[in-house]
Amino acid sequence: MHPMLNIAVKAARRAGGIINRAAQNLDSLHISRKAHNDFVSEIDRLSEDTIIKILLDTYPDHSILAEESGSRGDPRKSEYQWIIDPLDGTTNFLHGLPQYSVSVALMHKNILTQAVVYNPHANELFTASRGRGAYLNDRRLRVSKRTNLGDCLIGTGFPFREFSHVDSYLEMFRDIMPITAGIRRPGSAALDLAYVAAGRYDGFWELGLSSWDIAAGCLLVTEAGGLVGDLEGNDTYLQSGHIVAGNPKIFGQLLKVISPHLTKELRF
Repeated sequence: MHPMLNIAVKAARRAGGIINRAAQNLDSLHISRKAHNDFVSEIDRLSEDTIIKILLDTYPDHSILAEESGSRGDPRKSEYQWIIDPLDGTTNFLHGLPQYSVSVALMHKNILTQAVVYNPHANELFTASRGRGAYLNDRRLRVSKRTNLGDCLIGTGFPFREFSHVDSYLEMFRDIMPITAGIRRPGSAALDLAYVAAGRYDGFWELGLSSWDIAAGCLLVTEAGGLVGDLEGNDTYLQSGHIVAGNPKIFGQLLKVISPHLTKELRF
C-alpha cells in the first residue's frame, strides 16, 4: 500500500471508531443545523479533527480542504491537498440508518492520487491509488460488465440543500426510472461512488455536490475501470458538483438520457 494511502486509511479507521461508538448513544449527541436540511453533529467535528491531526502529524506541509473546518494551509504553496468528508451521510447517522461513510482523498498537483471511503458500520474499506487499482478490503474491484441500461441499477441523490435545479433533476429522474432495473438513493454519495466501483451499481448521477463528497469516490470508480464526468461527460465535476459515473458502456447511455435536461446553469 502506498505510504500516503496507508496514513489515510489509519485516519479513516480512527474516525470510523469514533462514529461507531457514537452510534450506540445517538440520543446524547449535540446537533446543530448549518442550513436547511444540512445538519452537523459533534461527531462530524470530532471525526474531522481526528483525521486532520493524523494527516498533519505525518505531513505538516500539506494543505487541507475539509467539510466542517474549511481550508487550512495554502494549496498554492503545497503540491498536496487532502479533501475530507468526516461523516458523509450525517442525516442517516443521526437517524440510526447505517448508511454513512468517512471519505479521504489526496490531490497532488490537482490530480487525485489516493482515496479512502470507509463504511464503519459494515467495516468496508474502499481504497485506491492512482495507477494501482481500487480495492474493497483486500479484494480488487472492477466496475460491472452490464451493457444494457434496462438491466442496470442506478444510484442517485435527491436535492436536499439546494433546490434551484430540482425541476431539471426530476425530469432526469422521470426519464431514467422506466428504462432501468431500478434507482436507489441511500444517502451517502461517497458510498454510492464506491458501490459503482464495486459493481453494486452500474451507474450514478447527482447534482450540487461538494468536492469532499465525491473526490475519493471518483478515484475509486476510475481505478476500477469506470468513467466519471460532469453532466456533459467533461472533467469539471469537482468544481461543479454535478456528476455522472458508471461502467464504460452505461456512462454514455446515462449522459444521453440526462443531456436533454441540461439548463444553462447546469453546463459548467
